[in-house]
Amino acid sequence: MSASTLYEVRVAIGYRYGSRVPFAKHVLRIDPERDAGQQVLDAGMVIEPEPSGLWPEIDHFGNRTAMIALDGPHDHLDVRFEAKIRVHSIEPCGQSPAWESIRDAVPRLADLSGRAPVHFVFPCPMTRADAALVDYVMPSFPAGRPVIEAAADLGRRIHADFRYTPGATSVSTTALEFMRGGAGVCQDFAHLMIAGMRAIGLPIAYVSGLLRTVPPPGSVRLEGADAMHAWVAAWGGPQVGWVGLDPTNAMFASSDHIRIGMGRAYPDVAPIDGVIIAAGEHANDIAVDVVPLD
Repeated sequence: MSASTLYEVRVAIGYRYGSRVPFAKHVLRIDPERDAGQQVLDAGMVIEPEPSGLWPEIDHFGNRTAMIALDGPHDHLDVRFEAKIRVHSIEPCGQSPAWESIRDAVPRLADLSGRAPVHFVFPCPMTRADAALVDYVMPSFPAGRPVIEAAADLGRRIHADFRYTPGATSVSTTALEFMRGGAGVCQDFAHLMIAGMRAIGLPIAYVSGLLRTVPPPGSVRLEGADAMHAWVAAWGGPQVGWVGLDPTNAMFASSDHIRIGMGRAYPDVAPIDGVIIAAGEHANDIAVDVVPLD
């Protein structure tokens, strides 16, 4: 572990409904991961109005979720999560194998656990590719190039070729739509990288999390701070494991990145989803604050 940072994290999700909602059920995915690279020292969540039921769960991919039910009339929903988290920056262990060997090995793997590479090699609705996307990806993957080196090169090219433009896309924008439009947010940068690498048979996952708001002295502020952030995890083989890469900022994931969950694409790790019974319009917002304490 080369570095670690202690953070105070606050996430606030708010909904305002145009009419009173008699019943709602939601799944929350805002509780960060706990593992060797990330320690949650203190955490708490407040939900208003108070839910009639709350059921913490671990989903198929190993993400910490909470299902809540609200069975009384309400015209708003506010979720506030606060935590102190220490994040370690872990360097990839050794050089990864050639990308072709990863591609050829995955179909033979017997592991079907939640974060097994086989779950992250197939396209899904938001990460489908076409011939033009494959043509864009392939210059980063010449014969014999180590897979993580190639993935990092692709991430740098995506960062250079596409514009970070909040509001240019929506949560339902696909990788191909983003590629044609040329501008979007971190979710789109991640989906494009995922679509391209899966199209050539490589396992790569979508990572949802948070990014430090205040940069270290002398460093530039990273794109995607003050909001939920997204990056990718590329499979480097059993000796290297999953390696985080942030194409929005052309960097490896580091102690600046706080992981919340991992899935095939955004819908697997959306911070909140669910069902409400209501009529009329509604408005929502998510506010994020990540303050380093060290």
